[in-house]
Amino acid sequence: MADRSGRLLENLDQIEMRVEALREAATAMEQERESLIEMIQSTQNSQEMRNICDGEKEELSLTANRLMKRTLTVTVSVDTIRNALQEDALQKATAIINEIASKVLEDLEGGRKRLQALHAACVTEAPPVPIDQKFQSVVISCALEDQKKIKRRLETLIRNMDNAEKTIKIMDHQKVDHSDLANGK
Repeated sequence: MADRSGRLLENLDQIEMRVEALREAATAMEQERESLIEMIQSTQNSQEMRNICDGEKEELSLTANRLMKRTLTVTVSVDTIRNALQEDALQKATAIINEIASKVLEDLEGGRKRLQALHAACVTEAPPVPIDQKFQSVVISCALEDQKKIKRRLETLIRNMDNAEKTIKIMDHQKVDHSDLANGK
């Protein structure tokens, strides 16, 4: 009887390792999907895309749109098991991030600083920016998988803000160049 029980336990241990490997692979696929979407959007909004002729731009836009549609057809989902406290903490953290993200266009620099303070609350090494202590206590109450997703979302938002700011600076520089040309300078 103990021998049979031991074999069953060994079998379940092996299944558990495979389940964890499956969850890790699915999480990696989720991250790859997010990365592809971000890359396509970055290409669509790139300076190079603005500096090509209309015919090429149209062809590349069609290809980018086709790739985006195909990427969006991929659905991978890894659910996280949470208790009521973790569920509440995740909702609070998400609400805080969403509130800042919705106001970013009103105050780009202030929004960036707030997002960086939230991100600082998610990292273990000493960050170069102040930590949002209240947000950190909320994040610590989240499930470990949710903590990782929150950190990745903040990194993506900050990276997108940096890219948008670079694009704005390039466009402003082009406006100055064009106005100089129009004024004969």
